[in-house]
Amino acid sequence: MKIASLRRAGVKLAAGSLLAAALLGVGPALAGKKDDTIRFATDQAPESVDPFFNNVRIGVILGAQIWDTLVYRDPKTNEYKGNLAKSWKQIDERTIEFELREGVKFHNGEAFDADSVVYTLNFVANRDNKVTTQQNVNWIEKAEKLDQYKVRVVTKKVFPAAIEYLAGPVVIHPAKYYAEVGPQGMNAKPVGTGPFKVAAYTPGKSITLERNADYFKDSPKGTPKIGKVEIRFIPDRQTQMAEALSGGVDFIMHVPKDQAEQAAKVPHLQVVSGETMRIVFMQFNTQDGTPTPALKDIRVRQAIAHAIDRESIVKNIVGAGSRVLHTQCFPSQFGCTDEGAPRYEYNPDKARKLLAEAGFPNGFDTEIFAYRERNQTEAMINNLQAVGIKAKLTFSQYAAMRDAVRAGKSALSHQTWGSFSVNDVSASTPVYFTFEADDITRDPEVRDLLVKGNNSVDPNARKQAYQQALKRIAENVYSVPLWSLPVFYVATKDLDFSAYPDEMVRFWEMSWK
Repeated sequence: MKIASLRRAGVKLAAGSLLAAALLGVGPALAGKKDDTIRFATDQAPESVDPFFNNVRIGVILGAQIWDTLVYRDPKTNEYKGNLAKSWKQIDERTIEFELREGVKFHNGEAFDADSVVYTLNFVANRDNKVTTQQNVNWIEKAEKLDQYKVRVVTKKVFPAAIEYLAGPVVIHPAKYYAEVGPQGMNAKPVGTGPFKVAAYTPGKSITLERNADYFKDSPKGTPKIGKVEIRFIPDRQTQMAEALSGGVDFIMHVPKDQAEQAAKVPHLQVVSGETMRIVFMQFNTQDGTPTPALKDIRVRQAIAHAIDRESIVKNIVGAGSRVLHTQCFPSQFGCTDEGAPRYEYNPDKARKLLAEAGFPNGFDTEIFAYRERNQTEAMINNLQAVGIKAKLTFSQYAAMRDAVRAGKSALSHQTWGSFSVNDVSASTPVYFTFEADDITRDPEVRDLLVKGNNSVDPNARKQAYQQALKRIAENVYSVPLWSLPVFYVATKDLDFSAYPDEMVRFWEMSWK
């Protein structure tokens, strides 16, 4: 047995012992409420805390705690509210004017004003600055200062989803500080206007947030009720659960279904679950130089789609709050539809027949890259094995997997995408099919349809373009949409919190019971 497998087995045994003790009423020492500190464990460490230079969920969560956006979307009503901007108006099809809030300070004391907005947006819109999250900013032409508290944002083309992005992933940095230290300095010592400020940070290990006592009173977020949040990056889910059972952490998320079911029986813990906007899909490398040339044959891709028992995996592994998907977007997103798209139902016999027709009667060997929900990946590997496809698993942190995919080193990849909580197809499908870094298909017809959907002012024209693109992706099996991913939160019963479909953890709302 490999060392990694032995380590996982050991952690599993330890977690099992802790669970048995918890069920017998041997409770942990719960310190979180006592010292007004939420202890949170998560599996993915961001490569940078700067929201423009990471694209993992914890990075999105940290971005909302430390920074603010011009606009805020209320998660309960989906209403847009002023945040760093008091108000805004559309000047023409490509120009939005913002009236900014006065008296707001960054954590380092620098004043927020038009310079903050103009510098941030013009910096991230410049491709030479190599923003990781290009899909969140590549629609920005420029930002212009009109006076100290008034700016205009100009889009490259008509972009109806602009406010949605300015209410989500596009945060505002302090102009003077960011100009001085750049992205590396912002990662080393993050500075925003948000409800929490960074008290301590050890990259790859932990980050501690403390309440911003000077947070501006007109923010729709509100001043945090809890004083401190300590976040530790713990890659192994079993270890996270052991910490929750022992009282070492107060809050964990993305808990596997079987562990969540066990945790629900523990007296001092609560389990909250629900569907999120996160989609799961299998991405194929079909380009020249792919490690598995067989994937260039559509019959092989169809065979893989028919080999995966999505209904069974959703029911038995993924859990409540999940649904099978047939196109690569989340159903609530504007423009998402599976109308006209073929469906690849579970049919292993058909998969074997397609493989034989493609010249692989005995299957073939390949490699699958993955970074989370290992049990789901392993279930799919078993499905593929049943039709003759032997897939070796390479499991890593997200950044390592992403870099391998972008470099053309992956054949199959088990991907998830949360759209940065943006409720528009422009935040999902185009990321993988518009010739950007994550596109390993490169179909110009799909690209042109998605760009048309992104940049049309007519909602019906947008929907039609997206529908045609999604249909073509499905017909050519450029990817296999799998399911939506629910989230299971396990927390101490002392903590009062709400779960939202956008998968955003709002620590500023949480309180002790």
